[in-house]
Amino acid sequence: MARMRADVLREFLEQPYMGVLATLRQDGRPYTVPLWFLWDGDVPDDAHPRRNPPTGHLYLTGTLSRVWCRQLMHDGRMSFCIETSGPPSQHVEIDGTAEALTLPDFDIWPISRRLAEKYVGLRDPANREAVDAFFTNMQTEPRMLFRVTPAVWRAIDLTVYRGKRADREFQARQQVEGQAGREPQAVQ
Repeated sequence: MARMRADVLREFLEQPYMGVLATLRQDGRPYTVPLWFLWDGDVPDDAHPRRNPPTGHLYLTGTLSRVWCRQLMHDGRMSFCIETSGPPSQHVEIDGTAEALTLPDFDIWPISRRLAEKYVGLRDPANREAVDAFFTNMQTEPRMLFRVTPAVWRAIDLTVYRGKRADREFQARQQVEGQAGREPQAVQ
């Protein structure tokens, strides 16, 4: 798979794409839910998923009564997948640990406001009134944040994917055989 370039990853994480969170139920079965997210960190120019991963945190917001929030409070292990609606698609997957952040110990509102601006405001000042209304409503709920510390990154950009080496070699053999006037051999 084609790894996502650092500049593409930075822009990708700023977009209002939905992510899907996977948590663990008490019996060990997975539970998934679509969520908004906010990346707060750095993606180095020479970013690599293992050798030089991005540094920072992913933030998720929920309410104290939501199932996924209770699951993360019980067991912070999680996985988060963000995908474009392609094709071809781009996707980023993060495995990590979530830490619950609640009032009054942590001021959740500045990050919550940034989430509202990202998803409701869509980088358009004309949406400020809608952001204000949404954010005001958020403040009437028993809100909390989760700060995710990534342990594993996967960032794939299928817009530049050209196939695995074995696939390209197979295609080249097929082309040579076709040019020689022979029928391509079936793969068994």
